[in-house]
Amino acid sequence: MTTSNQKLYLLDYGAGNVRSLLNAVEKLGHTIEYIRSASDFDKADKIIFPGVGAFGYAMKALREKGFVEPLRAFVESGRPIMGICVGMQVMLEGSDESPDEPGLAILEGRVRLFDNTAKAVPHMGWNGAQVVHGASGAAAAGGAVPCIGEDARYYFVHSYGLAYTGEASQPQTVHTATRYGDETIVSSVWKRNVFGTQFHPEKSGTAGLALLRSFIETDLIRPSPSPQETGSAGVLLPRDIRDSLSVRVIACLDVRANDQGDLVVTKGDQYDVRVSASEGGHVRNLGKPVDLATRYYAEGADEIAFLNITSFRNMPFRDTPMLEVLRQASRCIFVPLTIGGGVRDIVDPDGLHKWTAVDVAGEYFRSGADKVSIGSDAVYAAERYWSRVAEGLDPLDGSTAIEQIAERYGRQAVVISVDPRRVYVASPESTAHHTVKTTIPGPNGELYCWYQCTVKGGREGRDTDVRQLVTACAALGAGEILLNCMDRDGTNSGYDLELIADVKGAVSIPVIASSGAGAPDHFSEVVDKTGAEAVLAAGIFHRREVPISAVKAHLSEHGTPVRLESDTHALS
Repeated sequence: MTTSNQKLYLLDYGAGNVRSLLNAVEKLGHTIEYIRSASDFDKADKIIFPGVGAFGYAMKALREKGFVEPLRAFVESGRPIMGICVGMQVMLEGSDESPDEPGLAILEGRVRLFDNTAKAVPHMGWNGAQVVHGASGAAAAGGAVPCIGEDARYYFVHSYGLAYTGEASQPQTVHTATRYGDETIVSSVWKRNVFGTQFHPEKSGTAGLALLRSFIETDLIRPSPSPQETGSAGVLLPRDIRDSLSVRVIACLDVRANDQGDLVVTKGDQYDVRVSASEGGHVRNLGKPVDLATRYYAEGADEIAFLNITSFRNMPFRDTPMLEVLRQASRCIFVPLTIGGGVRDIVDPDGLHKWTAVDVAGEYFRSGADKVSIGSDAVYAAERYWSRVAEGLDPLDGSTAIEQIAERYGRQAVVISVDPRRVYVASPESTAHHTVKTTIPGPNGELYCWYQCTVKGGREGRDTDVRQLVTACAALGAGEILLNCMDRDGTNSGYDLELIADVKGAVSIPVIASSGAGAPDHFSEVVDKTGAEAVLAAGIFHRREVPISAVKAHLSEHGTPVRLESDTHALS
């Protein structure tokens, strides 16, 4: 069957950002339809089954929609199916994430939680995928094989994985394996007509698009193993799999309406986004959001973050301009997109339509976002958490936006954006807050400080320190910390290493270093001295003072693993 007349379907059980997959398929010149009822399975020649969030939620949704048996029947028919992330996991026997919820048991194996003793969890970022078996029967017979590059990196974001052992019959099902710290997991499966990836090809740049193309335009059917393949000869063992996880370089765009009402990318000087009065006092305009984001994707950004710093309280949420920014950006950008600002309960101006924070997040995901960033509401949630702890109550009662979004879409979808500032004290005994001994003395020679959390864009300080915030939010279900610093913002003087190191020591979820970068050395310094999983910058990228390529080249020369594959060339 030619690809021009095949019927390609998408199985969506209500996961997060499936728009990116639709856009990726369209980018490759194909169309894809939704499976909306059990009868649609019979119409499909191929199915792509993406998933994010909780294993149990996915299985429950499949059952409620009546999709479990039609899905099993589709697999039995021999027609090709590709599962992505949770879409791959539910084809296994089960997951420790939802121990009472059986999987489809199409493939052998059980998904288990990563050990966070020596590494951050979730596993979030760009990593390699090594083919584990010997010469494939499909390749030997001249058949198609999945297009997975030996030196390429793919985007992973998950807390649970299937351990790779290389023993027994596992290589007959496993196609690639990936090392993350001290653990090796299955990163793709391939058994007969069933192919699946733990990583997200639709978010893996041109490497991911090439893999999607190989599934769509060829029939990925793996023959039954030959006698030579049933043993362990030629099979890679866990010790043979190299750790290829790279440090992520993230471009951040602060987006707001200027005085004419147009959305522009701006940049603050310690959170002040207006030029001086002598220069006119207008909002700094560094470009259009989608244009700049597209440029950063072409230059090799590993992720792009849009931080919406305009409230748009005078319009219905569905008309918020940031939704259209996401829709346009996701059509041409195939790396993860984060959106921040306004992720809270909202009432439209007419007072009739109320949006919960989960509703807001869902609309962002459907518009193309992969993660949502929560700022002020995270501070309020942390304050409530510690208040309940003090009262002897369960602090995890499911009432916060963090908990609700994490339960629905997975903790990897929730980023906490922290806006702290230094408060100097004479000694740790001078305050009830967690202090840091600093090498940068205060105005009166103080050698200690605590980091005060702020809300409302840094305009209001709270009686909450950063350590209280990040530990509470991690407990509530956040998957990542975006760590800004008001004192360093716009200074180009380097990251606040003391702040970042302190937060890294307090949580076991990934930390993004932000605020203060002004030179390539600043990026390698923060990675070396704090172990931050990702580095973020804004103004120096907008003004082309330091290109993303220069940052990555410097990190690579410094011995820091980075994704160097270029996304500037078009797919042929």
